[in-house]
Amino acid sequence: MNYNKSIIAGAIASALIFPQSQAIAAPVKADTDADMESIEVISGFREQNLQKIPSSVSIATSEDIERRNAQNLEEIIQASANVNFSSGSSRARYYQIRGIGERSQFQSPINPSVAVIIDGVDFTGIGSAASMYDVKQVEVLRGPQGTNFGANAMAGAVNITTNAPSEEFEGSVRVMAGNYDSASMGVSLSGPASDDLSYRIAMEKFFSDGFIENDFLNTDDTNDKDELTLRTKFHYQASADLTLDLAVFYLDFDNGYDAFSLDNDRHTLSDEPGFDKQRTLATSLTSTYTGFENVDFVNIVSFAHSNLDYGYDEDWTHTNFHDWEYSSTDYYYRDQETLTADFRLLSKESNRIFNNSTNWVVGVYVKDESQDLLREYTYSESDFNSTFDTETVAGYLQFDSQLSTKLVLSTGIRVENREADYDNSDGASFDPSDTMVGGKAVLSYQLEADVLVYGSVNRGYKAGGVNTNGSLSEKNREFDPEYVWNYELGLKQSHFDGGAYSRITFFYMDRKDMQVSTYAANKRPDGSEEFITYLDNAAEGSNQGVEVETGWQLTPEFDVYASFGYLDSEYKEFINGNDEDLSGREQAHAPSYQYNIGANYLLADHWLFNVNLDSKDSFYFSDSHEEQSDELNLVNASIVYQQETWQVKLWGRNIFDEDYETRGFYFGNDPRDGYTSKGYYQLGAPAEYGVTVDYQF
Repeated sequence: MNYNKSIIAGAIASALIFPQSQAIAAPVKADTDADMESIEVISGFREQNLQKIPSSVSIATSEDIERRNAQNLEEIIQASANVNFSSGSSRARYYQIRGIGERSQFQSPINPSVAVIIDGVDFTGIGSAASMYDVKQVEVLRGPQGTNFGANAMAGAVNITTNAPSEEFEGSVRVMAGNYDSASMGVSLSGPASDDLSYRIAMEKFFSDGFIENDFLNTDDTNDKDELTLRTKFHYQASADLTLDLAVFYLDFDNGYDAFSLDNDRHTLSDEPGFDKQRTLATSLTSTYTGFENVDFVNIVSFAHSNLDYGYDEDWTHTNFHDWEYSSTDYYYRDQETLTADFRLLSKESNRIFNNSTNWVVGVYVKDESQDLLREYTYSESDFNSTFDTETVAGYLQFDSQLSTKLVLSTGIRVENREADYDNSDGASFDPSDTMVGGKAVLSYQLEADVLVYGSVNRGYKAGGVNTNGSLSEKNREFDPEYVWNYELGLKQSHFDGGAYSRITFFYMDRKDMQVSTYAANKRPDGSEEFITYLDNAAEGSNQGVEVETGWQLTPEFDVYASFGYLDSEYKEFINGNDEDLSGREQAHAPSYQYNIGANYLLADHWLFNVNLDSKDSFYFSDSHEEQSDELNLVNASIVYQQETWQVKLWGRNIFDEDYETRGFYFGNDPRDGYTSKGYYQLGAPAEYGVTVDYQF
């Protein structure tokens, strides 16, 4: 590995940013502007340098991932400005960008606002599968990605790319051990199989007892993690003009889920602890043909089959805890298949149009998704079954026009039709159909060689859908698409001969027909409450703020980096399921500020020290109650001793053991106080520490 130090910009003194590359291997000279130019945004139609792309994008490279000791995507997201996540499961599944995004899924199908893509496979809504082992980079794209990704990316997208096959044989072994009986082992092998075919194989096994103690069962592993990730990638040069890139991966996550307690601590009383399992077999094939005279043809096909099992002890206790021996569980078993195909033509330099000024892309996207659900719930007379099938067809077009030597206009449009078919065992049947239009207009100006300014207008959308609980009134059973207009102004700049950088974006988002989660409450015969969550186009809203990223190489041995996000979100004309007027209130899971700041120090060529701080404002957990999280301040640190082919790292996350919440509800569930409604929270990880040994060959 190469040692690429971060660089940071001093032009904006208040700026704080998402880190630039910082590898852990033999040290070399400080970063230069050329080093920074090597960081490419992969998720666009054409690769583009991070400092040149006219939008708000953060990239966590493999070096950043190692520095944060990240096991899963949720530990990378903590450091990204204006990006939040929600738990309610063993790991974060759902993400919110600029305050927009879903927080959970139970019986009803949902339409995500933040896309999660791994090596071309759509994992939207099941982001817990995102292990960070052998990952090349994570791209966080903020704001609507209507032209590129369509309905699943109204708020933005997270694109994860794992390491590609290498031209020469190489391999690595990683072993980790930490507190809470955590351990992992990862192995990767890569190299040429023949003159035309290269491969990469990466496998990791991670397990941990978790940080919950079940006092009733007298055990400490009811919230455990047992995760297997196996990935293979092949690159085949079929001819001079045709390349094929195949990715195949298998995921087997067998995690426990026992996270909520009546006393809001890490001691539970569940007699039937829950589970959170995922078994996925997925593949993607990208074929690139460059043999045509005027265009390149790119075809990306992906398929994923997942079994998703999720359940919990609803009363969080045991039978003898209640005078009337009340006990309840709620289990969900989903069988999900997703097939996507994206066919696109990209102009060559020889086929630019409009007086040789404009590159263009035209494409067709299709998606076929099916989801079968079995719900086993204590208070249902019989099991609940449903099927939800969707077919999506979209066409898109993008022009990138060089209006002058410094001025570029990028315009795009996407028209998407989604046909859905929903049926369940209660006799409900719906077939919603939506045709949605999104797009963008982006004007960028290269003021100087190292200064880019830009402005953009984007329109994003997500499809309508259905609420499935038969207890809901007919008027609440279906809801319409949501749209958002996004306006941005940005500045990207290098400083001090490439020794520093800054990126700043101001944005305003105008949300129409917001799909907000609300609920209805029903009293059970025993006095406890059943909550029926559902979606409704109940509000308008605005989300505005700023994102800043910066880094500075102060000396060859010392660099600092930071990210900062400010978010002002607001509901307009919103009355929730309790008939409460929430107009003017901050949106759920939308903290008003987030920042990450850190530093690296290289000592005597072999010792590397890192310390960083993740901070986040409090935020509302839901649109249906007033419960809020606490402010968050997590300190993380690591010490690395490195040689040419191996390294040993001591690391710690949340080293001051701060309690913080990742999910929250408000209802009555405690018989000791007569089921009085109050806040209940899922706590994030306490202090974690361990040692990791890496060996490369």
